[in-house]
Amino acid sequence: MNKKMSKLIAIAAVAALSVGVFALSGCSRSDGVPTLIWWQIGTRQMNFAQDQRVISDYVYDKIGVRVEFRIAGWADASARFNTLLNAGEYFDIIFTDSTTYNRFVALGAFADITDLVPEVAPELKEVIPEVLWEGVRVNNRIFSVPTFKDSSITGFYFWDSAFVEKYSIDLTRTDWSYLDEVFRKVKRGEGQRFYPLYLARSSNTWLFRDYDCLLANFMPIGVRMDDRERRVVLTLEQPEIVEALRYFHSWFQDGIINPDANLIHEVPRGLMFIMAQAWPSVAPLFAAQEGIERFEPVRFFGPIYSTASIQGSMNAISVNSVHKEDALRLLQLVNTDSTLRDMLAYGIEGKHFTYVETDAGRAVRNINPNWSLTNYQQGNYFIITPQDTVPPSYWSEVRHQNEIAEQSVMMGFMMNLEPVLMELTNARIIWERNATDLMVGAANPNVVLPRLIAELRAAGLDKIMAEAQRQVDEFFQQR
Repeated sequence: MNKKMSKLIAIAAVAALSVGVFALSGCSRSDGVPTLIWWQIGTRQMNFAQDQRVISDYVYDKIGVRVEFRIAGWADASARFNTLLNAGEYFDIIFTDSTTYNRFVALGAFADITDLVPEVAPELKEVIPEVLWEGVRVNNRIFSVPTFKDSSITGFYFWDSAFVEKYSIDLTRTDWSYLDEVFRKVKRGEGQRFYPLYLARSSNTWLFRDYDCLLANFMPIGVRMDDRERRVVLTLEQPEIVEALRYFHSWFQDGIINPDANLIHEVPRGLMFIMAQAWPSVAPLFAAQEGIERFEPVRFFGPIYSTASIQGSMNAISVNSVHKEDALRLLQLVNTDSTLRDMLAYGIEGKHFTYVETDAGRAVRNINPNWSLTNYQQGNYFIITPQDTVPPSYWSEVRHQNEIAEQSVMMGFMMNLEPVLMELTNARIIWERNATDLMVGAANPNVVLPRLIAELRAAGLDKIMAEAQRQVDEFFQQR
C-alpha cells in the first residue's frame, strides 16, 4: 500500500483541530510525556484501546515516550491517508508503500531522516541492510525506514502433493508451456467443473515478473530487470509477455481458469495450485489454509531485489512531527526489541498469545488471532518469535533468500512523475479499465492489445516513455 505542509508554528493549531483530546497538547500527555501517533492499516478490534495501552507502557519503560496507534480500514486507507496528508493532519509516523511514497515525498510530507538515522538511531542503521536503505532513497535522500522482511522478490508455485503424485508432475519444470501441459492433463482428469488455476481479480499472475515497472501499478512501461542497457520498453509489446497473455486467454477459454475470475474478489478454499511471493516453509500454512494434506513448493522466480519490492513496506516520519528524534527511536526499538516486536505482530501475551517451549526452542502459540495491527507494516521480521505452527527454518529461509538475492539493474531509481502527470493519469485510467480482464485471461490479447496500445499512445504513452528514459539515463550517469 504510498501517500508543503504547514510551518512548525502552526502545528499546535493543526493538532488541536485534527487529532482529538488524547493528542491535543502537541502530542504530549498532561504529564509532559510525548505520545507518538502512528498510522497503520488494519481492522480495529474490541478493547484495542486497552491493548495498545499495554504496548504504550512497555515503550515508555524502554525509551520514555508513549505511542498511540491510529488504524485506517483496508477499504478506505488510501483515501484516509490522502486526506490526512493533504490536509496537514498531525501525526508522527505513518505506514507507506510504493503506491504513495514517491508522491508524498514530492509533496514534502515526510521528514528527511538521512542524517538523523546514524546520529539518533545507529542500531537501526546497522540492523537493516544497506540495500534496503538504497531502495528507499529519493534524490539520494532517505525519507522512510524500510521494513526488513521478505524484501526481495521470490516467486513460488505450490502444488497439492496429491495432484503431483496422481499426474506425475515434474517439479523441476516451471515454464508456461509446461504449466499448460499439466493444467490440460488435470482438466481432462478432474472434469468440467474443476478449475486447475482458480483466480480472482486481485490474483497475482506474475505476467510482468521480469520487468521493473517504473510507475507504481502501471505495468505497460518497464525495464527488464537484467537489461544492463536499461531500455524503457512497452511491456505489452514484449514477446514473452504476449506469449503469457495468450496462454492465460486459452486457459480462460478452455475452462482451466474459472469463468468468473474477472468478477470475484476472493478464491475458494481447496486450491491445487498457488502462485505467491513466499519461501518453502510457508507450504504447511498454505496447506492448512486450503484444507489439504501437503503442498510442494517450487521456486520459479528470484530472489531479486527491486525498488518496488523494498518499498512494499516502509514507515515515514511526518515533516510536521515535533518529536522526530523520538519517532526514530521508536522505530529503532521496534526493529531491535523482540518483546515489542512480538506484541506488534501477535498482540498481548496471555490474551492473544502465549510463549511455549518446543524442540526447536521458544515459540508463540496463538490464543486469540483477532489482533488489530498488521505484521508486514511494522518492522524487522527476523527478531519475531516464530509460531509453533511453522518449521524452525521459517525465518532463516527468508533471510537466506534476501542474502542471495540479485539486484535489479534499476535498483534505487524512482521516477519523478510531475513532468508527465496529466498523461500518466489518463494512461492509468485506460490501463485499469483493461488490466483485470487481460491478466486473468478473460480478454483476447490478439484483439485487445492493439486497441489498448493505440489508446495508451493517444493518451501520451510515448511522452511518458521518453521522459522515463531521460530520467533513467540521467540517474545512472550520475552514479
